[in-house]
Amino acid sequence: MTTTPTAATTPAEALAPAAASTVTAAHLAAYRDAVRSALPATDIPAARLASPVHAFVLAHAVAEQTVTALTAAETGPVSVVHLGQDIRCLRLVAPGERVTVRLDVLGARREPRGTRVALRSRLTGDADGGAEPFAELLTSALLVGATALDPFGDISAGAPAPKPAGTGEPAVATHEVTEEWIARYARASGDLNPIHLDRDAARAAGFASVIAHGMSVVALAVEEITDRYAEGDPARVRGIGARFSSPVAPGEPLRLELQPDAAGRVVRFTGRTPAGPAVKSGWVQLAGPGTDSGTDSGAAATGGSHER
Repeated sequence: MTTTPTAATTPAEALAPAAASTVTAAHLAAYRDAVRSALPATDIPAARLASPVHAFVLAHAVAEQTVTALTAAETGPVSVVHLGQDIRCLRLVAPGERVTVRLDVLGARREPRGTRVALRSRLTGDADGGAEPFAELLTSALLVGATALDPFGDISAGAPAPKPAGTGEPAVATHEVTEEWIARYARASGDLNPIHLDRDAARAAGFASVIAHGMSVVALAVEEITDRYAEGDPARVRGIGARFSSPVAPGEPLRLELQPDAAGRVVRFTGRTPAGPAVKSGWVQLAGPGTDSGTDSGAAATGGSHER
């Protein structure tokens, strides 16, 4: 059972319950172009549309403010480890649309290294002349070193990932992540965490070099899946999920293993480096060709398990 947090248990609700911004065509293009700069050029007209992962970009700032509020009472340093991300979308965000992000903290659970939290973000836009929700995100994160937050609620709320119907022909795509690609993604996404941009900061955090954003790897996998199984149309993406295992460093090969179901409507994916799985339990749910936004079966489903 999900517990709706109150201001007394979640200081983030009072600090950053919602945020609104207008999405520009330039911002949408910059983000998708940054991701696709690792892919061959395409002549598909839909390539300039928003990335389905852009919903995460819009929600990220509110999530960061929320984590800051949740850890305000901590006396020692706290770092955030992104464990998993689910995105369910009825449609893509539109250029010129004013989007409101509302965030709830669904629960917190104490663990040996800190506190695990589950966050739900709901995005509402005005592209259709009203105020209709078009995307929901469930984020799982470990607040390493956090011990002051009392456990509450449910960190495993949400529906399970869609089940593939049979097995289709698998595919593999290999990319070599570069520091330039990571930096371009950082600028386009607005996530300027120094571990992605500064070698000294990354080493101080325990990494051998700068590391790629986990969601940049997910976004790259979504683009590969869109090109191969959705005729290049990102509007057919209805859901995305992934769990993060280990960092991806520049200069090493990133192997994306894609496994569609027989109908090509659910595509599982894994991202591997020579060190092992970096992104696991990945999935993308696709609407059929020519399907109107929001009318496909499963399009309105929300949520996803946060357990690793």
